[in-house]
Amino acid sequence: VQLVESGGGLVQAGGSLRLSCAVSGSMFSINTMGWYRQAPGKQRELVATITRGGSTNYADSVKGRFTISRDGAKNTVYLQMNSLKPEDTAVYYCNADYGVAHYAYWGQGTQVTVSS
Repeated sequence: VQLVESGGGLVQAGGSLRLSCAVSGSMFSINTMGWYRQAPGKQRELVATITRGGSTNYADSVKGRFTISRDGAKNTVYLQMNSLKPEDTAVYYCNADYGVAHYAYWGQGTQVTVSS
């Protein structure tokens, strides 16, 4: 399984971005897809997850502003980010929880920078 993120960039506070994570191969054996982020000097943290059944979970800091979704036909997971804040600045990583062993696959990351 390979994950390739895209859609990051520089945006002003209050703006929006949509991140995409393209998944190579079938998503059938993927249990949960997620987005994580890591700001400079901080640990990587969960942003949002979506299960195979479509259940979603969000970090408190992004609830009401971010939306995770998946398109099975395109093998792609999205993160719509609205009302962005400078504290959302980080490298965003796509994650896949795979198979019965729950092996974790990671993308290479995409930079999101929110200016004040």
